[in-house]
Amino acid sequence: MPRLDIHHKTVRNALEKDGWVITHDPFLLQTGKKRLFADLGAETF
Repeated sequence: MPRLDIHHKTVRNALEKDGWVITHDPFLLQTGKKRLFADLGAETF
């Protein structure tokens, strides 16, 4: 898993305060043998 940048916690807190639900931290995308990590997976209701 890659390291988180210095803004990760700030962005996560801002999303949560705005009503978003963090579903994945980090969000793994995988196709065959290739893997990609996005910072967050989030959704709002």
